[in-house]
Amino acid sequence: MKISTNKFVSLSYDLNVGEGEERELMERATAETPLEFIYGTNSMLEAFEKNLDGLAQGDSFDFVLTPDQAYGEYDDEAVVDLPRNIFEQDGKLNEDVIFEGNMVPMMDSNGNRLNGSVVEVKEDIIKMDFNHPLAGETLNFSGEVLTVRDSTPEEIAALFAPQGCGCGCSGCGDGEEDSCGCGGHSEKEAAGGCGSGCGCGGH
Repeated sequence: MKISTNKFVSLSYDLNVGEGEERELMERATAETPLEFIYGTNSMLEAFEKNLDGLAQGDSFDFVLTPDQAYGEYDDEAVVDLPRNIFEQDGKLNEDVIFEGNMVPMMDSNGNRLNGSVVEVKEDIIKMDFNHPLAGETLNFSGEVLTVRDSTPEEIAALFAPQGCGCGCSGCGDGEEDSCGCGGHSEKEAAGGCGSGCGCGGH
């Protein structure tokens, strides 16, 4: 069976970032912890899927995605200053969540989910970077197709299940760029790894 629309696919891979000898291993999916997704459902980057089209179980792959095929060039305008008070709960900043380098799940006024990295914490503002962590990077994928099978109706239905902000709080989307106030998200968790970050679309 070959990879095509609505097939359940699992992959092992190494993701190296950069060009030439400057490549750096960013992420690895193994047979024990593979990347799993349903092909052709807009859950992965279009260019990522195109390089897998028609492959079968046991086939290997090795391809490169340029920034314009992946997460675009780094955009300085995506670094913004937000009022400190939108991150406060009961008038106090949650320092377990809002600290330099942490990735914070947020929601804009249109209900779009997005992740922002805390760049700087100041007295009145929080500087956030809403670029994807891999913006401006060349992505080098190499790996093997582990599984190709028909997806179940339940797996397809799960793709379209309603989702909230994912933090279980009621304060999302109240401001222009409101913080969910969720904690415990590392950069990889917020970006979703390659399951919903490196290879995915819509982020």
